[in-house]
Amino acid sequence: MANHKSAEKRIRQSNTRRLNNRYVSRTTRNSVRKFRELTSKDEAHKLYPEVCSMLDKLAKKNVIHQKKANNLKSKLAAHMNKLA
Repeated sequence: MANHKSAEKRIRQSNTRRLNNRYVSRTTRNSVRKFRELTSKDEAHKLYPEVCSMLDKLAKKNVIHQKKANNLKSKLAAHMNKLA
């Protein structure tokens, strides 16, 4: 158990951040999954910037690594270009 006020506050902050990071990362993974299931190129062009933005925000907050975000964006772009 925490013995100082600052330690108690740090515990509260870390719990809040952990829950927020879990929510954001889960919604991003769901968006990536939906993007991979698309078969229409028009829908993919609309959804691609949103998914890339979500991945960039996760990387900026160090929830995922920047290179992982870049690799995912690259794979999604390749998927989008492969669609007819």
